[in-house]
Amino acid sequence: MGLADLAAAYGVQGRFVQLMGETAGAVAGYKIGLTSARMQKMCGIDQPVAGVIFGTRVMASGVTLQARRYHHVGLEFEVGVRLGRDLPPAQAPFAREQVAEAVDGVCAAVEVVDDRNADYATLEARSLIADNSWNAGAVLGTFATSWDKLEDAAGIVWVNGQEIDRGYGRDVLGHPFVPLTWLANHLAASGGALRAGDVVLTGSLITTRFPKEAGRYRYELRGIGTVELSVAF
Repeated sequence: MGLADLAAAYGVQGRFVQLMGETAGAVAGYKIGLTSARMQKMCGIDQPVAGVIFGTRVMASGVTLQARRYHHVGLEFEVGVRLGRDLPPAQAPFAREQVAEAVDGVCAAVEVVDDRNADYATLEARSLIADNSWNAGAVLGTFATSWDKLEDAAGIVWVNGQEIDRGYGRDVLGHPFVPLTWLANHLAASGGALRAGDVVLTGSLITTRFPKEAGRYRYELRGIGTVELSVAF
């Protein structure tokens, strides 16, 4: 039976997260997907989606990912944020200014996704959401505690020392705190909440990269920091 609507899809995701939590551990935060025009065009979906990040899947810069452990591993290059205080649902709906005041750290982050060899020609939001929006982990750089004009920050990606693409903070709905505000309100609508210490990935500044061979990736978020990882086959 198909999923009737987005609410049903998030209901399936909730059960998926509950079952995964038995082995993957506590929730460390959330990912927001499809927040840039490039990513929406790639997936053929015109709205953001959310998923959960498990603490056991949060990795530090310098990690080596083993491609064989995934069905079809992809890398997304993002602005990561860390919450410094709770955003309880009783205070919703939240304005961007309220959410921004709750952020105490920003970092360069790479989301690890596993699309399970999806057919992008037939992809739709409900199945993506039900599958926890494909999150398979997060690689985090060092958090900066101050930042200026995050919308103008350039995100530059290198593979084996060669630049392959770049984007800007404004590419995710105009500013990374816009999708973050969407997430705060999305969670509040079902009684959930962003909590102090939660890490949130706000969406890829460039289209997903699917490594086909071993390589070393470096991602710099100008003015904020860098994060590095290797992919092994």
